[in-house]
Amino acid sequence: MPRSQARVSTDRPHRYAKQLAAHLGRKVESSWDEETGLGSVSFAMGTATLTAAPGALLLAVEGEEENLPNLESVVGRHLVRFGSKDELVAEWHRDNGEPGSVQRNEEEPPAQS
Repeated sequence: MPRSQARVSTDRPHRYAKQLAAHLGRKVESSWDEETGLGSVSFAMGTATLTAAPGALLLAVEGEEENLPNLESVVGRHLVRFGSKDELVAEWHRDNGEPGSVQRNEEEPPAQS
């Protein structure tokens, strides 16, 4: 099954993974294990795994090749929105060597006076 991965630098990987699993779990099946720092989300179009590692949240999505862009987008957009203050960026890399999508907070900062 085709796969895409992103390494999101953060000093709070457990917090963001737990929040992402809980939020997405309102619509689809998800799990989060605080002890192991591992989580998963099951979508109709594929799955996502969340791994809290030192200094980063490791994301992986797996599904049919035509579904990878949507899986990347759903997982990445939600995470970036939660981590807007920390300016999280999810840059995906597919296992076939192709670059995946990139999600980042695109909002303009407020003007300083």
